[in-house]
Amino acid sequence: MEPVTATLVILGLAILAFLSSRIPLAVVAVGVALALWATGVLSLEQALAGFGDPTVLFIAGLFVVSEALDATGVTAWAGQQVIARAGTGRTRLVVVVAVLVALLTALISVNGAVAALLPLVVVVAARTGVPTSQLMMPLAFSAHAGSMLMLTGTPVNIIVSEAAADAGERRFGFFEFALVGVPLLVGTVLIIVLLGPRVLPTRQVEGLPRDVVALAATLREEYELAEDADLLGRHRGVTEVLVPPRSPLVGMHVFAGMTTPSGDLVILGARRGREKLYGSEVRLQPGDALLLEGSWSDLDRHTASPEVLVVDAPSTLRRSVPLGTGAKRAVLVLLAMIVLLATGAVPAAVAALLAAGALVLTRILSIAQAYRGISWTTVILVAGMIPLATAFEVTGTAKMIAGGLVEQVGAGGPHLALLLVCVLTLVLGQLISNTATVLVVAPVSIAVATAMGVSVLPFMMALTVIGGAAFLTPVATPANLMVMEPGGYRFTDYWRLGLPLAAFFLAMSVLYVPMVWPF
Repeated sequence: MEPVTATLVILGLAILAFLSSRIPLAVVAVGVALALWATGVLSLEQALAGFGDPTVLFIAGLFVVSEALDATGVTAWAGQQVIARAGTGRTRLVVVVAVLVALLTALISVNGAVAALLPLVVVVAARTGVPTSQLMMPLAFSAHAGSMLMLTGTPVNIIVSEAAADAGERRFGFFEFALVGVPLLVGTVLIIVLLGPRVLPTRQVEGLPRDVVALAATLREEYELAEDADLLGRHRGVTEVLVPPRSPLVGMHVFAGMTTPSGDLVILGARRGREKLYGSEVRLQPGDALLLEGSWSDLDRHTASPEVLVVDAPSTLRRSVPLGTGAKRAVLVLLAMIVLLATGAVPAAVAALLAAGALVLTRILSIAQAYRGISWTTVILVAGMIPLATAFEVTGTAKMIAGGLVEQVGAGGPHLALLLVCVLTLVLGQLISNTATVLVVAPVSIAVATAMGVSVLPFMMALTVIGGAAFLTPVATPANLMVMEPGGYRFTDYWRLGLPLAAFFLAMSVLYVPMVWPF
């Protein structure tokens, strides 16, 4: 099989695998890399080069930084400070949520920002009486717009910046994305505010994430604790556990105020069903509930034992505490990383890896937390798809497709070529990962720009803009999928607000971007 044919067949099979949703994304990505080697399109070193690519290491480092901000309560603090001042009106609430998630996305990625703010926005919706269906989709879509405010907003920004440098152009500056990101965010918020009430459903949703403030009040009431008891503090907290069958705790003598055998935790109370257990002669039975108090680290360590079943994980409760232990150090590490990235003092991958290492060395995160904070699916997806982009270049596939596009354009000029590239990216981005889409389309775009004798920069910036227009389906991005259940959305709800936003992003890509980055 000819290399060009093999490359296109592998791409087609990868797209089908992505669309099927039956094969994990990471498995598809690794399969792509191995298929390129097996068919002789790439050498083994080329096929596996993506796993050591600086872009991949940069993305992994950013996930660790994001985890630190979330785990130390920086995200919760920012959300509470801003949303608490938003009032109860829908319009003002939508604007505040949109701006907040956009700013947070610029620092920690789309999926991280949406995951961090989703429980908080749900609680605010409940307290203000605004249906979650009116807030969840604006939360996700505004995050997409916010990803263009800084280099760190999305892996796509990093990919197009490096692609521009590989093509002989300069890299984009850390804040340069804001030149298009700010008007994108403003336009997105306006469209959501004006069209949202008309096109978004109004549905009541059950089973939403719990309000930790209400949880603390419930625990005080059920375990008959003093009203001034600080159950969820910066350094110490509580968690409720159940005694499972065959646990060595069965038959253990307990009473309120005693310490656990390790001496690290205090038992604040015990319950059997709906009744609180009193007295000094209580012995535990399977199904009994205990309220444990201690430092967050001790709660994490001891509740990981199979001796108990955790009702609310300490790590989850800790994230709801604003500015918890290590928050100041996490912010300092973040600022130091931003300075390194903005000044270009060190390569981007080095800056992110230094930040990740500092977070572990200063004990803000354990090494296990750092590993858990990395979205390995995203990392492997990017690493596995980079070789496909390489194959497009070395086999001449990109030049072949670019030549066909240039022929179709004729005398239409670079604007028409850019439109065709962006439409292709927009369509593919609704079906498969926008990261994978940009990795595939980037070499084609570079080849088109080279064939037409114009700058690569407007094509690369347009790719990151239109790559963020993943609005039409819930499966387009993890963020879209995250808000589906809490918003009570159906598959067909997305295109109603997504279509005008996608048209706006397309117009910005084709008309506005070349004004700032000329051909």
